[in-house]
Parts: sequence; C-alpha cells; structure tokens
Amino acid sequence: MNNLITRAITGSVFVVAIIAALWFGTISTVLLFSLFTVLGLIEFYKLFHQHKSIAVSWKFASFIGVLSFGILCATFLDWTPNILLYFLIPILFVNMLAELWRKQEEPIYNIAVQMLGFIYIVIPFFLMVMLNQQSTHDMPRAIGMFLLIWTNDSFAYLSGRLFGKTKLFERISPKKTWEGTIGGGLLTILVATLLAFFYNDKQDLVFWIVAAAIVVPCSVLGDLLESLFKRNLNIKDSGNILPGHGGILDRFDAAIFTVPFYFCWSLFYAYYSGDILHF
Repeated sequence: MNNLITRAITGSVFVVAIIAALWFGTISTVLLFSLFTVLGLIEFYKLFHQHKSIAVSWKFASFIGVLSFGILCATFLDWTPNILLYFLIPILFVNMLAELWRKQEEPIYNIAVQMLGFIYIVIPFFLMVMLNQQSTHDMPRAIGMFLLIWTNDSFAYLSGRLFGKTKLFERISPKKTWEGTIGGGLLTILVATLLAFFYNDKQDLVFWIVAAAIVVPCSVLGDLLESLFKRNLNIKDSGNILPGHGGILDRFDAAIFTVPFYFCWSLFYAYYSGDILHF
C-alpha cells in the first residue's frame, strides 16, 4: 500500500509537470525536456557500468548528447544562427574519435552504445520539443500524445490485472498479456475520440483516431524494448530517481519509441489537411 501511494504521488507530480511545461510554452518545454535529456543520458550510459565488454565514459558521452540537444533546440527555435547545426556533424565524429585514447578492449561496442544513446535519448526528446511547437489547435499535439500514452499504459495494466491470461511476449515481459493490451488499446481509442469532441476539434477526429492506433502498438513496443535492454543487462529498473517508478527511462520508454511515429503522422496530416506548421 505504501508503494502504491508513493507511485501515485510521484506519477501525479510527473504528469502535472509535463502538462504544465507543454502548456505554458517554449521556454518551459525546453527547460523541462533538457532536464529529462540530461538525466536520461546519464541513466542510459550508467546502465553499462557492470557490463563485461562495454566501457562507456558516461560523463563524456552525456556531455556530447546534451551539447547536441542544445544545438538542435537552439537552431530549431532560431535562438542561434542555423549554421550552428552543421557543427553537430563533427561533434558526433569527435564522440567516436575519443575511443582512440581510451584504450578499451571493445571500442566498436563503446562507440555503438554512445551513438545509441544519441538516437534513443536525444532525438526523441528533441522531437517532443518540436512537436509542441507545431500545433495551433485547442489540444496541443504533444499533450495529446502523452495523454494517449498514459491512458494506454494505465488501462492496459488494469485490464491485464482483471482479465489477463494470455501472455503477450513472455520471453521479454512475463506480466504483459493480450487481454491487457487490447483493453488498453480500446480505452485509448475512446479517449482519442473524446479529445476531438471535448476540444471542439471534430475536424481532427481522423487525426486522433489514427494517432491512438499509432500510440497503442508503439507504447507496448517501447516498453518491451526497454525491458529487453534491462533483461540483457540483468537489472530491474533503469534508475531510482522517481520513487515507486524507477528511472527516467522507465517512465519515458513508451514515449521515446512513440514520438518518432506520432510526429511523422502529425506532419503528414498537417501537410494534407492544409494546417500551418510553425517550424
């Protein structure tokens, strides 16, 4: 019961912080997601501390990741000249070049993990910032995405507890069931429909229904992917910064995998519906 209360309090603060940051605009969004990027990178690279073959310098790799995120945000938001974006290419190559002096047994593995951190952490969080700049609708696209993800996660858990019998992917996540997945998916589609009508966004009903159809499988696959990482590294949680929930990656696993697909659908829909994009 104590753990349940702790999870509820932490989860509520987490949800309020994200929605508030996205709702209040650019500065708050960049600041919050910069924090998540820093914590996520550190957490990701520290996962490999006990690995027998991989020896990543988490400080250096995290610095390169944060620097890359800063350059992407600054150029995208026109805070700096766009030419700065081109410096990102040599920076990433310097990231690989550092292995020449580290004298580790598996430099290729180390470089691969460092680049994976950039792909898995920096790009998704940057896309979340971009996504929040895109829409002028009553329901911001980024907030809508998180609401659908949280709905799917919550109701998949409840449906699984009540009706779950058939294992979804037992080798990776023994507790997930098809019944839970289907229950979460149905409620997510329902919430997507309600979002369109509640915010008087009926012309975007198609957008939200398809968005839900994207969020449901992507959320599940994102969760499974992080479970695969943790199972391979023989750890339970990616961190302990969020009481009752684990680490940043434990809370963002679904969003990290979902946002590239959701972002592309948002762009595609805006292009063909004649929406004005703000980037």
